[in-house]
Amino acid sequence: LPYSQTVTMELPFLPGSTFRDPSKNQFHKTQTLKLKHGQAVPAGGAVPNAADIEAELAELSQKLPNLQYKTTNPRASATPMRIVPAHVAFDKKVLCFDAFFKQTVHESPLEHYRVRYVKIYYYLEDDTISVLEPEVPNSGMPQGKLIKRQRLPKDDLGNTWHWKDLNVSQNYAFYGKVFHTTECDAFTRDYLTREGIVVNPAEGAPIDPYTETRRVVDKPDTSFSTPSDYDKYKQFLALDRKVLRFFCVWDDRDKMFGELRPFILHFYLVDDTLEIREVRENNSGRDPFPLLLKRQRVPRNFKAVHAEFPTIVMELKESELSDTLGPADFAIGQTVHVFGRPFLLYDCDDFTKEFYRRNFGVTDFAPVNVAAVPPAAADHEVPPTTRYGSHEDSMQSVAMLVPKPPKREYLLKLLEFGNTKLRFAASMVTSSSVDAGRRFIVSYHLASDTISIFEPPQRNSGIQGGKFLDAAQIPRADSNPDDPTFISLRDLAIGAQIKVYSHTFLIDDADDFVLSFMESHPALFPPENVDGVRQRQKKPHTQVLKA
Repeated sequence: LPYSQTVTMELPFLPGSTFRDPSKNQFHKTQTLKLKHGQAVPAGGAVPNAADIEAELAELSQKLPNLQYKTTNPRASATPMRIVPAHVAFDKKVLCFDAFFKQTVHESPLEHYRVRYVKIYYYLEDDTISVLEPEVPNSGMPQGKLIKRQRLPKDDLGNTWHWKDLNVSQNYAFYGKVFHTTECDAFTRDYLTREGIVVNPAEGAPIDPYTETRRVVDKPDTSFSTPSDYDKYKQFLALDRKVLRFFCVWDDRDKMFGELRPFILHFYLVDDTLEIREVRENNSGRDPFPLLLKRQRVPRNFKAVHAEFPTIVMELKESELSDTLGPADFAIGQTVHVFGRPFLLYDCDDFTKEFYRRNFGVTDFAPVNVAAVPPAAADHEVPPTTRYGSHEDSMQSVAMLVPKPPKREYLLKLLEFGNTKLRFAASMVTSSSVDAGRRFIVSYHLASDTISIFEPPQRNSGIQGGKFLDAAQIPRADSNPDDPTFISLRDLAIGAQIKVYSHTFLIDDADDFVLSFMESHPALFPPENVDGVRQRQKKPHTQVLKA
């Protein structure tokens, strides 16, 4: 023997003492099975035959445990009964009941309730119940599985509904909804009868009013009518591009802001359609929209449509427009009502006259006078001025809706005179002792015909000098405020008084440039103004102009 086995055999084998072989390095279990042709067979054994395996399984399935005890009861040694579980015995066995429940409708004025038909399924294998509602087209309500498969509570004590509680013509409350059963299938009736339950006779379900209404709408039109002798193709060939043209007016002056509006009515003979076009007038205040009514067939009485017909989303069919306007409804002097609007036909063209003369025998085509008497022209009075801004700006608001800056001859004068201005010395005419000693420089701007006033500062006067009046046109005191005239260059003379709003100024001096300008432009000044300035130049100037 090897040394390791010798050492192991010589060690004593005492209880609780074990010794491991230090030379052992493989610890796997011995394999007792092996795979052969895809089957696990004992190692070294033969592969069982498939026929033998099936025979053995069949024999085992027929054997039942046969327990015998030492007793005198003959039944004790009998073979016990086979127990079949419920999920096997009642697999795919379902009780089916037809039922309905009523649901109140609050949002519709046309219906108060709906009858909803359902099917109640009772599964015998686990005593569960499901409620399904067959889909109804265009119902507008969610349908399908109302109550999923589950055990439904029967009362507050924890009891659930059992198949012994179900029957026909009974009410059942499932989660607040009361279902009334009306019928059951043949399997359900046979099963309940075999279990000793008397099944009530079937009863009819009530009719759903909404379903009946939809059946009329969804029902296809199977009615057949004999076609007429009139050929539309012949009408197209004979009357294509032939249009009756009437001149008409729509008079709604009986309403507030109503007026007499002219239109042109076209009637197409090829398909009996009608269109109304608007006659555009200058300065009418309306957008140039060409069509009042697009080409279509117009019923004589548009209110004859059923009240429940959804005209807002659907159009009338040809069968519903049988009573429409035709050529016989039009004549000069006659009023035609088109969708509630009265149109007075007052004239027509030559083709329309020949058509009615040949087909209807009409000979009188005298036009109707519908010309409205024009109102008297109103006097355009200029409103009183608001004194805000200049007079030219205020008149622009009167002349047009969107005011524009007034046009002035400013550019020509600017090119001729540039920034030339004439300076005059003036004092304030007042009874106040404080204002009596104040001195001013009145400047006349030749390019814009405006006047500006400047007050030179004086020491110890108590009045802060500076700009007294910005350049502006000064209206005369005796002019009309609504149509003012302004102080011009001719009004500025030595010794003259000018009133600037509420202040009066006395002109008492002028600088040297004023005299030279007057002598070079004598046409702009009166001779007395030039003489007055010339005589004043012989005296020394005031301290104001020297400054």
